[in-house]
Amino acid sequence: MTTVALDTGVGPLLRGWREQRRMSQLELALRADSSARHISFVETGRARPSEEMVLRLAEHLDVPVRERNALLVVAGYAPRYPETRLDDPAMGALRDVVERLLRGYEPYPALVVDAMYTVVAANRGVHLLLDGVPERLLAPPLNAMRLTLHPEGLAPRILNLPEWRADLLAQMRRQIALVRSPELRALYEEVEAYPAPEGRPGTSGCGRKETDYPSPALPLRIEVGGRVLSFLSSIATFNTPMDVTVAELAIETFLPADRETAAHLHALMP
Repeated sequence: MTTVALDTGVGPLLRGWREQRRMSQLELALRADSSARHISFVETGRARPSEEMVLRLAEHLDVPVRERNALLVVAGYAPRYPETRLDDPAMGALRDVVERLLRGYEPYPALVVDAMYTVVAANRGVHLLLDGVPERLLAPPLNAMRLTLHPEGLAPRILNLPEWRADLLAQMRRQIALVRSPELRALYEEVEAYPAPEGRPGTSGCGRKETDYPSPALPLRIEVGGRVLSFLSSIATFNTPMDVTVAELAIETFLPADRETAAHLHALMP
């Protein structure tokens, strides 16, 4: 996934990350055990940062792992983090962990996506939600955003589509600002151009206000097999990843937001 132009000096790139994080040179210097003067010299190209300094600044600026590699290359150093395909034998232990985790969430839906929202693994709970979706939308590579927001995908069955769509698009915008990926922006422009849902803001698409369904977070309310199921979504990532592929994986789980949803899923999948 393309991120930054490699013909740009590392100083301006680091300054861009610092400004994006709304951090002053002095604050960054204090966090990285440096001086504001040295940070200024690095950003203007008057000083060449060491490999250790690039990594230290990237860590305190919370730069994604892929972009840390790009910063190292621009600064004249070798990439630090490998990018291993998920089907590589070296990833066998990770695949086993992910599969056990997804099975453990059953009958509740759970899936794993990469940085482009491509579904790399899913459990049987997810397949229950996909019943009735046209085969052409299920052809690999399956993309979670396309599948959810496409007018022939899950969108017609999501009762609170205006709110859910707005939340997903906002999530994508935050991700675009973080990783600066042209491919991700193209995906955003594609799904954002899908026909917007009808209905007034703040309604669930069926004439009720979202506040009619008390919940600690925005629920996904979707019709499945003639029943309305309600889920709360959570997203988890791996802590301190040392591989680009692992760093970009996200595990999304859909837990029942009410007892009726939980009981129905357990009845479908004992």
